[in-house]
Amino acid sequence: MDTSLTLSLVGDSFVTMRQSVYDEPSFKQMVALIRDAHAGFTNLEVTLHEYEGYPAAQSGGTYTRADPHIIEDLKWMGFDLYSTANNHSLDYSYQGLFSTIASLKEANVTYAGTGKNLAEATAPAYFATKAGRIALISATSTFADWARAGSQRRDMQGRPGVNPLRYDTEYIVTEDTIETLKEIAAKLDLPKRIQEEGSYRFLGRKFVKGEEPKIRTKPNKEDMERNLTAVNHAARQADYVVFSLHAHEGRGSNHVKPAQYIETFARSCIEEGAHVLVGHGHHALRGIEIYEGKPICYSLGNFIFQNETVLKMPADFYRDLDMDPYTGNPADAFDKRHEYYAKGQPGMPAEFKWFTTDEKYWVSVIAKVRFDGGELKTMELYPVTLGMDRPRSQRGRPMLASEEKAVEVLETLQKRSEPYGTEIEIEDSIGKITR
Repeated sequence: MDTSLTLSLVGDSFVTMRQSVYDEPSFKQMVALIRDAHAGFTNLEVTLHEYEGYPAAQSGGTYTRADPHIIEDLKWMGFDLYSTANNHSLDYSYQGLFSTIASLKEANVTYAGTGKNLAEATAPAYFATKAGRIALISATSTFADWARAGSQRRDMQGRPGVNPLRYDTEYIVTEDTIETLKEIAAKLDLPKRIQEEGSYRFLGRKFVKGEEPKIRTKPNKEDMERNLTAVNHAARQADYVVFSLHAHEGRGSNHVKPAQYIETFARSCIEEGAHVLVGHGHHALRGIEIYEGKPICYSLGNFIFQNETVLKMPADFYRDLDMDPYTGNPADAFDKRHEYYAKGQPGMPAEFKWFTTDEKYWVSVIAKVRFDGGELKTMELYPVTLGMDRPRSQRGRPMLASEEKAVEVLETLQKRSEPYGTEIEIEDSIGKITR
């Protein structure tokens, strides 16, 4: 058996419209690149159903939904492996989740990250190729807490949902700062709470005494151990293990750099037997690290981003935009959302620009990863653009970038990968990492 394996990896596919109808040369070349692999991977950032279920009180932002047949277009493009664990997985509650799973099963594709209980959501899924068996495990650290899958007991059913990777946050501050927080709590007459020595809990946050102020995050112990166990099992059952992590969180105000817990978890996955970790959720590119000879893509950004052509929205969506929740329509709502967030709203991060006003959300790369006998040989990065300046009906659809834009995207990725010691060579508008 030939043990040389090629994977085509992309980030989020927020897909609401057919892709197979287009025939631009740069689009057809891109599809050919994806297909030229033993397997293609993407994160499925939409739910698939016919509105059988109920919209959740809290969505991942946009209430995602696409016609179930849209999976056939993703298959046509060359995708075989799908992550279903993300902050949109339960936009339409449990029935929406079940309908999505049913659609994926009917399409006969390999998916991981959600299920009717925690064991199912965590379990590896497998895909056979002539170069070996691939295992896929998917988790998300960005989700509403009620979307977290729960464990099954012999006397109680489990809870449907996503495979979670929770994380703990500590704010390191000086002793003087902790004393100030105590004074504020006293002046506000806040209820007194039992405290740990060396730390102080204030308004739901844990502040820890230290010399230098910083934010420290670490993976939740239970979730980390469960997922690493799944990696360990998969590594013994398959020739290659792909771990998918959907995570928005950045390093404090620096959203380009992943939160500390993401790096900790990603490296642990490699140590436990994963061959590649594919990150997404940030909606833009983050750096690439080669750790113990295996690639960690901290975020491949958006691959398809059609979040303005969702067919219908529930009343809550319109109400949040100060629109009539009963008579509002999607066209007006998406116009209003652009205006609403483009000018900034109280409580929003000051550095955040709305998606339709920032080009970083409309460029990405296809990562072609080649292994031989389980060892990384090469990684090629093909830049794509999603057409930020195109009309809404065409925006978010990917195609290979022009030579000038490709170099610009790759130079950005070079800078974001430098802190990890990763060298990306640019040749003929393609980024190359060679072992």
